Amino acid sequence: QVQLVESGGGLVQAGGSLRLSCSASGRTFSTYGMGWIRQAPGKNREFVAHINWSGSSTNYADSVKGRFTISRDNAKNMVYLQMNSLKPEDTAVYYCAAGSEPGNYANWGQGTQVTVSS
Repeated sequence: QVQLVESGGGLVQAGGSLRLSCSASGRTFSTYGMGWIRQAPGKNREFVAHINWSGSSTNYADSVKGRFTISRDNAKNMVYLQMNSLKPEDTAVYYCAAGSEPGNYANWGQGTQVTVSS
């Protein structure tokens, strides 16, 4: 079991950047794959990015490829999402989640709001 807390969300203009952070508690953090998932108002949750336990493998949704970068620091129990060239359609609540593979997440954070103005 791992507890997750996201931070770093906020309001940014289109074309700007934000870095989301996810702090994890629990000594087994380094054994988990980690993902970022977002949910826009009135829409279903959408996979954004996933990183494996070691950080050697990443996956991205087509909508964010080339703009977003997921990374992790197992020594600090942290996962990050660097978001560049933000668009208004990136506006959503962003969740950090732990699981073995994309879409298979057992533990979720509370979410952090990202709003991109045009």
